[in-house]
Amino acid sequence: MPRHDVNDLIAFLAVARDRSFTRAAARLGVSQSALSHTMRALEERLGVRLLTRTTRSVAPTEAGERLLQGVGPRFEEIEAELAALNALREKPAGTIRINAGEHAAETILWPALEKFLPRYPDIKVELTVDNGLANIVAERFDAGVRLGEQLAKDMIAVRIAPDFRMVVVGAPTYFKRRERPKRPQDLTQHTCINIRLPTHGGIYAWEFEKRGRAIKVRVDGQLVFNSTALRIKAALAGLGLAYVAEDQVEAQLAKGQLVQVLDDWCAPFPGYHLYYPSRRQSSPAFALLVDALRYRD
Repeated sequence: MPRHDVNDLIAFLAVARDRSFTRAAARLGVSQSALSHTMRALEERLGVRLLTRTTRSVAPTEAGERLLQGVGPRFEEIEAELAALNALREKPAGTIRINAGEHAAETILWPALEKFLPRYPDIKVELTVDNGLANIVAERFDAGVRLGEQLAKDMIAVRIAPDFRMVVVGAPTYFKRRERPKRPQDLTQHTCINIRLPTHGGIYAWEFEKRGRAIKVRVDGQLVFNSTALRIKAALAGLGLAYVAEDQVEAQLAKGQLVQVLDDWCAPFPGYHLYYPSRRQSSPAFALLVDALRYRD
């Protein structure tokens, strides 16, 4: 097969998998216009349309989907073999791509990476912060991070953190003018700082549990964020009650800058796990990172 055909197929696979010329071009290190030209040239040589393009999306045609399913696994096998050969080097090396939510990335992964990476200068880590439940296989991540209750059964999971709680907090200035809620349902009478998460169909309903009784409450307020840091800032400013991970507001609670309420309704969640496909060929670099992240009680 001519070399340009191989390169064009690699470009097609990137666009078909990412469903985006923008993301595929960034992944391949080429311009969008050059990538678009490559796709048109490939379609002309094959005599069949491979991609359906609109102003908002890109998707494989029936022929494109057939090519993706037929050729994609073969290129993945080649990449796996090259990764295995790379693992034969004396020093652990290679790039590890991880997908994780904001809280796990900041409180679990980053502290571990800060210590791990200086010891292994030939290992690179690409960390994508994403609060959605990404398909790590389809999006070609080596591993992802999820709570224990969200793990798929066909994945290998390694616990990397203890259980933790989400708590409701507000500033003392807020409670000077509002009575503290005594039960989750009382939150509907309060100004709350909402959370937008793609995995929950938009606005997240706050979750509570007490003596086996689970309750979800949809709250209202002036603010909606997909950022934990901004929710905490808004709570500190007295603009409403926030629902955040307890470990991220420990300092503010200790200083009296925030006050916790509904403590008896805030049950722990199963801790974070690193997960990856069972068929993944583990390289020395990946194995070292897994061991560095592993939670040891």
